[in-house]
Amino acid sequence: MKKRYCFSQNEIENIINRFGKDFYEKVLRDIEEYAVKWTLTSFQFVPSYSANLVFICYSENFGRVVLKIGNPSFGEIVTEFNTLSQYNGRRFCRVFNADIEKGVILEECVRPGNPLRDESSLDRRLSVFCSLYKGLHITPAKAEIYPTYTEWVGRITEYMSKRQDCKELYLYMKKAKDICLSVSTLYSQKMLLHGDFHHDNILLGNDGEYIIIDPKGVIGDPVFDIPRFILNEFGDETIPDLYKKINDIICTLEKNLNIPNDIIKQCLYVETAMGVCWSVQDGATPEEYPSLLKNVAFAETILKT
Repeated sequence: MKKRYCFSQNEIENIINRFGKDFYEKVLRDIEEYAVKWTLTSFQFVPSYSANLVFICYSENFGRVVLKIGNPSFGEIVTEFNTLSQYNGRRFCRVFNADIEKGVILEECVRPGNPLRDESSLDRRLSVFCSLYKGLHITPAKAEIYPTYTEWVGRITEYMSKRQDCKELYLYMKKAKDICLSVSTLYSQKMLLHGDFHHDNILLGNDGEYIIIDPKGVIGDPVFDIPRFILNEFGDETIPDLYKKINDIICTLEKNLNIPNDIIKQCLYVETAMGVCWSVQDGATPEEYPSLLKNVAFAETILKT
């Protein structure tokens, strides 16, 4: 029987290095099984190697779709499926089918799918983000299935406390945890957050409207869904130019979202520290530590102004 998709040798090595040989073999089985079960053809692999393996394919029932295959023990497929199901197409892509126990999910393929990153105007990017953010967050139907944002922060802080090779990053993260707990006493709503709300998860739909994809699904106050967007604006500018740009962005967000400047800065510091520490957890090399430290030190400079 002809295989639905043949990975290149390089793709196979990348999958095994990232997820392990057992997961690679599971993916091969899943492609065959769900091609039949959900009448899927024309598989195209999207080589991102993040939390899941992603394919664009054609569904007899839904047209162009996205098939995601993950490790069910990680839990991210569960929270993504439940988040998309609860939003039911409102600002988010639709979810068509899932086999949660096996970590497989079938979603709408947003076309043309240009990420917000491709929008050249910063004002336009900010306008799109603010319009999607306002009124987005809802009360979770099943709060107990999701992690909380403060749990995320607590877990990575605990992990970094045990790393003897990057104590300076741990001190930044420890400070971030304290700030996070402080902010969450003032901003204490327990809403369903995206958790990874940035440019590459905001795609242009065929009606000219932007659509949100890939929610992590996490519980917390909506203010914690702001900083990932700002982080995506950390470009290649020199420090003085970047400093002005980020401060201008924060002022625009303060005005449009009615959230105080200092709260946004604190959330940005927390998210930056957590992001660089996640990089360490994911296997960043000691040679990369200086650039990670530079990022969080920059966020601290913003925090202090």
